[in-house]
Amino acid sequence: MEHLPVEVIGNILSRLGGARDVVIASATCRKWREAWRKHLHTLSFNSNDWHVYQDLTTSRLEILITQTIFQTTGLQGLSILMDDVDEFSASTVIAWLMYTRETLHRLIYNVRTTPNVNILEICGRQKMEILELSHNSITGVEPNFQRFPCLKSLSLSYVSISALDLNLLLTACPKIETLELINPEIAMSDAQVTVELSSPTLKRVYVEAISLDKFILEADSIECLHLKDCALELFELIGKGTLKHFKIDDVSVIHLDIGDTVDNLEIIDVSNFTIMWPKFYQMISKSSKLTKLRLWDVVFDDEDEIVDLETIAVCFPHLSHLALSYDLRDGVVNYGLQGSSHLENVFVLELGWTIINDLFSHWVEGLLKLCPNLRKLVIHGVVSEAKSHEECQMLANFTSSIVQLMRKYMHVDVQFDYE
Repeated sequence: MEHLPVEVIGNILSRLGGARDVVIASATCRKWREAWRKHLHTLSFNSNDWHVYQDLTTSRLEILITQTIFQTTGLQGLSILMDDVDEFSASTVIAWLMYTRETLHRLIYNVRTTPNVNILEICGRQKMEILELSHNSITGVEPNFQRFPCLKSLSLSYVSISALDLNLLLTACPKIETLELINPEIAMSDAQVTVELSSPTLKRVYVEAISLDKFILEADSIECLHLKDCALELFELIGKGTLKHFKIDDVSVIHLDIGDTVDNLEIIDVSNFTIMWPKFYQMISKSSKLTKLRLWDVVFDDEDEIVDLETIAVCFPHLSHLALSYDLRDGVVNYGLQGSSHLENVFVLELGWTIINDLFSHWVEGLLKLCPNLRKLVIHGVVSEAKSHEECQMLANFTSSIVQLMRKYMHVDVQFDYE
């Protein structure tokens, strides 16, 4: 070990992550202490990593973090996550950031302070590439002054910010590629809650737990869009056909418009969502390059609507992964098996139920016939803790019927995933 270059030891210590582990390891010998002081590039303080963090007084914890940070030089990654800790002194936190800002490439920051610390003002115009802020407040963004010329990834969780400042913040990041918004508190100047964001470089956008009247996103380079647990009256995506992955999960939206961005879509993943199938199909029908389609726990606006798998087979010739959840309404399955076209390129098929009955195995058999080149079948199910004798018998009958059915398809790998 004594022959290891000190720079390599610095890399080893940096991979430990937690500050406590780094300090303990650095006590190995003088050479390891030197590596900690001069070659450590990543340091993390997380209140969940060590219970003692929560037992210490705030002032003692501030001293501990300060001593640890100030013994390093050239930190590139700093993570300070203090979820269950009382508010820190703003002057102390500012000292940490001022000491490290010139070399920092990555900052993960979840610290409550009194008063609020303006992260943008302290860390702007530096080398920052990844910035994750939680439980913070952002006001008065000035793109010319608070500029992040190297920032590629921005995550805001439980952050208070106005719609205008949010758009200005994107403007201040000319190279941004990834944006995450998780339960932001959007401050508005009028009664209608409208957010308009524009960025020519954004490639990945994740939005969770947001409630707005209008959300308009203009992103010419976007490739991945994921909306989760949102309530929106209108969502509009304006782009140039670069979108490849569209995922929507547990979202309430009255008007959804992804416009002319669907031509290059490869993955569509929709779950816990109410749709008007004709309108939704019209929106995605141009996605001839689609390779994965997932419709899971989808509620149809019209109970009589049936998803025609014949149409899916014709419009999405490159489809290789199909996932459908089973919904029985008055003896009618929402995914019809009519038609003569086969899903020739579907190699992976995922099927699921919420309430099992005898028709499910027949539906599985019908879909297997439509996929002549299938290699893998995954069956998802929900099994409640308390089951009547009839329900247990139904599950047993289903298992027997699947075992018997799969004897005809020995080349298909079958997996069961119950919850």
